Amino acid sequence: MTTLLQTRQLAVSYGGIKAVKGIDLEVKQGELVCLIGANGAGKSTTLNALCGALPLTSGEILYQGVSTAAMPSHQLVRKGMALVPEGRGIFGRLSVEENLLMGAYIRKDHSVIKQDMLHIYELFPRLLERRSQKAGTLSGGEQQMLALGRAMMSRPQLLLLDEPSMGLAPLMVQKIFQTIRQIAAEGVTLLLVEQNARLALEVSQRGYVMENGLITLADSAANLLHNPQVQQAYLGQ
Repeated sequence: MTTLLQTRQLAVSYGGIKAVKGIDLEVKQGELVCLIGANGAGKSTTLNALCGALPLTSGEILYQGVSTAAMPSHQLVRKGMALVPEGRGIFGRLSVEENLLMGAYIRKDHSVIKQDMLHIYELFPRLLERRSQKAGTLSGGEQQMLALGRAMMSRPQLLLLDEPSMGLAPLMVQKIFQTIRQIAAEGVTLLLVEQNARLALEVSQRGYVMENGLITLADSAANLLHNPQVQQAYLGQ
């Protein structure tokens, strides 16, 4: 399998705080990889650095084998990287359909965009029911569906997901994770940051554990699920 994303000694600081202290991780084409850890471990900072939203202090990021050092965020989007941010970041005053179209703003293939929109509505029938409704009036779960759908409209090769289950009711969390599985089955590569470690490891093939800005464990998701250290710290066992 080709390596799609790789970091070498990635370090990120802001406000005088070393949030990420030199980490190595990789995501191969077609994989679903998770990054788990406590609040404040540096997981979201890592994702924001990967998509160009935060500058690196040192180290490098390789995407499709090329350093991203000189690439602004919009260029990474054009190269197939999409982020579903923590807090969803939807456009509250636009309708559901307008939000989805915003996800396809870099594309010119209008007939295929229509097909992709129908596919998103198949994945999330609730969005079809609400397509002319203002996005700001949706429930938290519906907004998360919309954020996922909008990212998928850019036809990503690599989808970065930041805390998709945050603040959602258990039933909605199940629905979101079912869809994440389906997106992975369609061949999209995913890097998932998630506080619900059990759920994250259950859907992933491999996982990294992050503590205080460092990666302390890396293994198959199945091995991490059965690792006593992980069970005690993150799985409540």
